[in-house]
Amino acid sequence: MNSEWPSVGVVIPTHDRPGPVREALRSVLDQFYPGRLRIIVVYDRAAPDQSLASEGDRPVTVVKNDRTPGLAGARNTGITLLDTELVAFLDDDDEWLPGKLNAQVAALGQSAEMCTTAIEVAYRGKYNVRLAGRSTIDHGDLLRSRMMMLHSSTFLFRRNALLGGLGLIAEDAPGSQNEDWDVLLRAARRRSICHVDSPYVQVNWAGSHFETRWDTKISSLKWILDRHPEIHGCPEGAARVYGQLACWHAAVGDRKTALKWATRATRYHPAEPRAAVALAAAAGLVSIPNVMATLHRRGKGI
Repeated sequence: MNSEWPSVGVVIPTHDRPGPVREALRSVLDQFYPGRLRIIVVYDRAAPDQSLASEGDRPVTVVKNDRTPGLAGARNTGITLLDTELVAFLDDDDEWLPGKLNAQVAALGQSAEMCTTAIEVAYRGKYNVRLAGRSTIDHGDLLRSRMMMLHSSTFLFRRNALLGGLGLIAEDAPGSQNEDWDVLLRAARRRSICHVDSPYVQVNWAGSHFETRWDTKISSLKWILDRHPEIHGCPEGAARVYGQLACWHAAVGDRKTALKWATRATRYHPAEPRAAVALAAAAGLVSIPNVMATLHRRGKGI
């Protein structure tokens, strides 16, 4: 163990996926990181599997979420239990690829508080790399776009920032959705986020628990707009969110509200494609789940 490398704690929230969580854990244990590495697997609304603690030669702690039920509370449980300089996240259905941690820690340097990487999206046998095309992410970038390649499974933070000015993961986010965009916006408002534009995380989309929870998608987008009203001031970014709201309302059959949001999206940014998708779905010409499946095969989403 090389003390010149900062200590890293990895938080893996899980619910009841015994196979995937072992694969996620193994992808961390297989990292050839020279510094101290500690892993916490946090079970949310499920009985902890203590056998995971003996999976490898790095310390693995298995605990139960003792905060707000959900992904955000589980992550915060892990953060507060760690004693490491850095904190990284990994969802239980994703995997880190070789070299991820070394590349990211090296890129973080001395000044940045947060670092991300590009991803490889795996969906039903299709694999697509999503790059950001840059090495730093600013607040304006995240107002214009959620930048989905900045996935939560790529997040690396300084722990003292999470416990200080940046703050923990928002536990009031409906269904623990868009809490990742929220922390990206908060982090980028403080300092630019450093980014390693190589796919060091494989993100597995098939079978997502949240994929068709339209009501939660709607409430979480309204939550993010309330929390970050500056999004309304960015025409391209606002139209994207309004277009998503139009799509989710169309998915639940609320044609009137879908039309309202689609019209608003077009007014802000006439080229916003989600408005057209929502209008087609509201007219019964396409279905939102089918559109999502088509996009997912290309590594994209609505």
